[in-house]
Parts: sequence; structure tokens; C-alpha cells
Amino acid sequence: MLATLPAALAAQTSRSRPKGKQLPSVGEFVRITDPTTETTLVRLTTLKSSAYLPAAANRFVSVKDRYLVFSSDRNGALAPFQVDLRSGAVRQLANPARLAPQSLCLDPKERWLYFLDGDQLARVDVTKKEAKRQAPESVAGDVSAFSLGQNGVVFVVRRGNLQRLEDAGGSLLLAAEVGKLCSAQPSRGGQGCLFSRELSATERQFWYSSDSSSRPLLLAKGSISCPFWEPDGQSVLFLRESLRNDVSLMEIHEVGLDGKSERCIAPTSQFASFSPNFDASVFVGASRSKAQPNVVLLLRSAKREMTLCQHHASSAIAVSPVFSPDARRVYFQSDEEGKPALYSVNVELLVEPPGENTEA
Repeated sequence: MLATLPAALAAQTSRSRPKGKQLPSVGEFVRITDPTTETTLVRLTTLKSSAYLPAAANRFVSVKDRYLVFSSDRNGALAPFQVDLRSGAVRQLANPARLAPQSLCLDPKERWLYFLDGDQLARVDVTKKEAKRQAPESVAGDVSAFSLGQNGVVFVVRRGNLQRLEDAGGSLLLAAEVGKLCSAQPSRGGQGCLFSRELSATERQFWYSSDSSSRPLLLAKGSISCPFWEPDGQSVLFLRESLRNDVSLMEIHEVGLDGKSERCIAPTSQFASFSPNFDASVFVGASRSKAQPNVVLLLRSAKREMTLCQHHASSAIAVSPVFSPDARRVYFQSDEEGKPALYSVNVELLVEPPGENTEA
């Protein structure tokens, strides 16, 4: 459908975002018309405090119960919150001491919310509706990064090693010396894990560690970022920055698990961050262009972009746009109006939703 939309929708303007209109009886929600495309946005959080989205690869939106989890300092220190996407009601979920705001992640059954509290991996039961804020339950210590797999498996980076924690509390070493700064994503089947080793502020490596191999495999290296599994679990999508005729370009690349078949999927309009929809047929990205600081949809097959709205964030990387699991909305973060706030834009007329047999 994107390929048939009129080009006028993608016209760029330099106008600033107009003052929003308060939605009737929907918590803190504010309706805003974007001056770039005249698309209607909804600001989900107040500008009286800062709000932060979790990492784009994490599960943080519940379609079944219609809520979103985020981090905010509205009560002083950073803490995890839940906003009801129907009523706008906001409630605090826990009182961590040193919350890592991007670490929030729901388990596949949407009962537990996991997060990093300092070097402790902790969790709280989001199904408990009592008003009293819960004390986080400690899962593991000395953790610098984690990711959730299926069937209760948790992948963690502890003391520079990648490990897999089982329900029984056991630990299996997958790869040694993955580095202090690391992210991890389990494969869809839970039999392996993708992890990132930071080499410098702009250079990193992507590795794959499998249960069937004693040694991890190097998949890609260089100025790369934003790794995501393809839906079939046999390859990885990511952003790669390259120089051509002294011009910096950002492209979406794909690499197989052999690390030898990297290819360009599509060029982008200077994406600083991106994420795919449920079947990776459409991407949403945040442009780092100073002239066109927009949130953009990119159709994979046609390699055509369409501007959704402007973000005007001080850091395009922090915008971190992501599809809801049902692909009906895009959520992103911006400090355009002063403090970091969360925004939502409806895309259900532009992006096909998942089928009944597709896992959200």
C-alpha cells in the first residue's frame, strides 16, 4: 500500500509542531497534528517529567491487555511504569534503586517485567493490580545485559561471559569474554543467541553462539548497529554505515548465520535507528538528517520510503521507533517539546497486520 500513496504525503517542511489538543478523559494523552504530513499523533506521557522507551528489540507492549511499559522519573528516581492504552491510566510497578531505563522487557506470557537494577537482574509481577509498589525480585547478580528467550530461558552477560539461565537456576556458558558492553538476543527457537561486542563508540561486532557449536561465529563487524532477527531465525538484520565518495550512507543489511553472505536490503534516508514489523516486510526508522528529522516507513520490496511524522529529537538514535506487535501503531520517543516523551502514530491503514497464526 505504501507504494501507492501520493508523494505529497512525504513532502518535507521546516514548520515546528503545533500546540497539542488534550484528548477528553484519556489520562495524559494529547492529540497532535504533525505539520509535515498532517498525520495525527498522540503524546502518551506528560511533559512535567521524562519518559523513556525500552530497547526496540524488547517486548514492552501488550496487545491482549492493551498497555505499554516505560521508565520515568515522575516520582523522583527512575522507575518502571505501565500506561493503559485505552484509559491513559499510569501506575508505577516497582521501586528499583538504579534502574537501567532501556532494559525493561516483558516475558512472552506477559506476567513478569524484567529489568536491570544496577548490576542485578530483577523482575516484578505485572499481573498484580494492587496499588502498593512492589519490591523487585532478584533473579541474578553481576549482570550487565540480558535477553529473554522462550520457555523461561534468560540469557545474561555476567562478568564478561554470556550465559543461559534455566528455570531451575542452572547456568550454561555459551561464549567467553564477550565484553563488558554487550547486548544479547536469543534466536526464535531458543537454541542460540546473537550478541554484540563493543569495540569503540562507533565500531562493534555481531556474533552468534549456538548450542551445537563450541565456538561463537563472527557475523559482521564495523560501523553497525540495531541488530534484529529475521522472522525465520536464519539471518540477522542491522544498520551499516559506509562511505561512498566521502558521503556517509546508512543501509539496512542482512547476514546469514554463516557470516559469509552479508547483503544490502535497502538504502535509507540516514536512519540512526530502525526496527522491522512482525514479518520484516516494512521497516520504521528515525532519520538523523538535520534537514529532515523524520520518522519514516520503508517498504522492503519496493525500497520506497514514506514520512510518517517529524521527530526533531536532539538524538535520532534515542527516537528508537518500533511497531506494536499487531503492527497497528508505531511508538517512538522524542524530546522535541522539552523533555523526553512517548508518542504514538496509527499505521493500520498503511501496514498489513499479522495473520491469526503469526506470533505477535
